Amino acid sequence: MAAHGDPDRRRQRDPGRRRLDDRKVLSGILFVLYTGIPWEFLPQELGFGSGMTCWRRLRDWNEAGVWQRLHESLLAELHAAGAPDWSRAVIDGSHVGAMKGGPKTGPSPVDRARTGSKHHLITEAHGIPLAASLTGGNRNDVTQLMPLIEAVPPVRGRRGRPRRRPDALYADRGYDHDKYRKQVRAVGITPVIARRGTEHGSGLGVHRWVVEQSFALLHWFRRLRTRWEIRDDIHEAFLSLACSIICWRRLTTVQRRHS
Repeated sequence: MAAHGDPDRRRQRDPGRRRLDDRKVLSGILFVLYTGIPWEFLPQELGFGSGMTCWRRLRDWNEAGVWQRLHESLLAELHAAGAPDWSRAVIDGSHVGAMKGGPKTGPSPVDRARTGSKHHLITEAHGIPLAASLTGGNRNDVTQLMPLIEAVPPVRGRRGRPRRRPDALYADRGYDHDKYRKQVRAVGITPVIARRGTEHGSGLGVHRWVVEQSFALLHWFRRLRTRWEIRDDIHEAFLSLACSIICWRRLTTVQRRHS
């Protein structure tokens, strides 16, 4: 006979609430991502469950690598449809305010030294996000050059070896360091980086504007315009999920075009 305090016996008597359906929780997470609403104000009458339930599920799925696998799966679907243009990639960074501080924040040099973070992004030639990262607002863009290149996953979807490296990499003057040019060449990519001290109008903007467009799409999600999360992993989860949504939208456009 089980003891009076046996946890199995207690679970049989009071099994607790039924686990909320994953789809409903995902809808709640997306609602926060799109609207920027605080977790505690998430309207439970819409069936999302509590904000804490959605927060925990976002955290757990992020720790399990769900968002990264989702992004990689969508990139593979796009690759199978012939969408990514691997002739070049574009890289850049963008500042966001960080209202509550936390890891990967710092004084922003473009916002009166207020606490902020940076989103760093590498896209293919037409703005499809290949990888993204988060740093403090005072980190130089060039520090994320090689980490972002290395973060691009092997993209499957076609016969043969997965594609991982673009032919060339375009960047602005913030990445103008010969040391990093050598590192980029060492991994088989041609660096096309604007030089400091030269006149504007080099023509690189014709290719680099796509990453600015991708940042605009990312920051269209209100939860990414400003960093409200103290925990960096939660904000990174939102960032990865937003990249996947952009890829999914591009995929549906490609599929409609081919149908």
